[in-house]
Amino acid sequence: MSKNGFTTDVVHADRRMGTEHGAVHQPLHPSSEYAFKDARELAAVFQGKSGFSYARQGTPTTAALEQKVTQMEQGVASVSFASGMAAISAIFFTLLRQGDHLICSKYIFGNTNSVLGTLQQFGVEVSLVDATDVEQVKAAKKSTTRMVFVEAIANPGTQLADLAGIGEWCGDEQLLYVIDNTLSGPYLAPAKQFKAGLVVNSLSKSIGGHGHALGGMVTDTGLFDWESYPHIFDAYRVGNSQAWGMAQIKKKGLRDMGAAMSSDAAHRLAVGAETLPLRMRQICSNALSLAQFLVQQPQVVAVHYPGLASHPQHQRATDYFQGLYGGLLAVELHPSIDVFDFLNRLNVLALSTHLGDNRSLVLPVAHTIYYEMGAKQRALMGIADGLLRISVGIEETQDLLADFKQALAAYPM
Repeated sequence: MSKNGFTTDVVHADRRMGTEHGAVHQPLHPSSEYAFKDARELAAVFQGKSGFSYARQGTPTTAALEQKVTQMEQGVASVSFASGMAAISAIFFTLLRQGDHLICSKYIFGNTNSVLGTLQQFGVEVSLVDATDVEQVKAAKKSTTRMVFVEAIANPGTQLADLAGIGEWCGDEQLLYVIDNTLSGPYLAPAKQFKAGLVVNSLSKSIGGHGHALGGMVTDTGLFDWESYPHIFDAYRVGNSQAWGMAQIKKKGLRDMGAAMSSDAAHRLAVGAETLPLRMRQICSNALSLAQFLVQQPQVVAVHYPGLASHPQHQRATDYFQGLYGGLLAVELHPSIDVFDFLNRLNVLALSTHLGDNRSLVLPVAHTIYYEMGAKQRALMGIADGLLRISVGIEETQDLLADFKQALAAYPM
């Protein structure tokens, strides 16, 4: 383990891996296939030896990004995917089988919820629980339970799961614990510290940060005993058992499903990752200032942000993330305000879906990312028609506050 700080390690990661001509970045390898001088070497790569044969299973560029994210999450190995949703789907569909039971937080991203519906059609039972309370997670366990899946900070409601408590319990029960770390990210807290076995990051969000490349990553922390997992295919039960899980995720998720990240995207994301700590500090500072401002406005019914003392998991967030609370706010406007008219009055924020970007983004939750759920399910999740999701960026704080101030001024109360 390096004795350097997070920023120093990520900035110098590329050149320390070894590059040609003293380059400070890993090169971009766009080739889709790789040739060999010896046919035996070609066969050896197909039989499990480290190397590259076809870009669908990885390139030197994606491998360099994998090594960088593995370092950030303090893991042992990573596999890159075309998007965060591809990474999540790969975990579910390569490691779960008909008759298995999955315990999942009920506070999850809409698209992840949609995947769970598909998973149930394949015969996997899913229990949605309030993961902010470890006792509710425990109560859901069955003899067929194989996996527990939570988001570190929920999208869009910002609920914070009992990450440490669930991790302790999963370790005792030998259950595979998967944390989607996208909204907190490895800079706020590597998921390994909560004893996750696998970590998901949507690299398109804060790790990449610039809104110009899609990518997802699954990282193995090295804490889960894959020898005890019943669904590892015989072909991958060779060599060091610590590598079995990732071998199966890579072969089934990339080779069979084809959800491969491009080298171009990997290169963009790797360069973006270098400024992650700087961006996250400004984003978290902006988000806290904006939350503190909005919670005082009469036009605002509620502000959900872990940095506010009123947030149900504020102390937990403080303990976990050491005073940095992420860049996501959920803001509920007064029912008398037309959410679309209000959004159209904003000048600085972009009306867009995405998270963890350099620029602040906002959208109406019920009408977009949770529209397919229907009104009944939205009501159960506490998603009002006037709920806004705000992904705070790196702009000057005063500009963000002024933008909301002028928009709210149109609705005197």
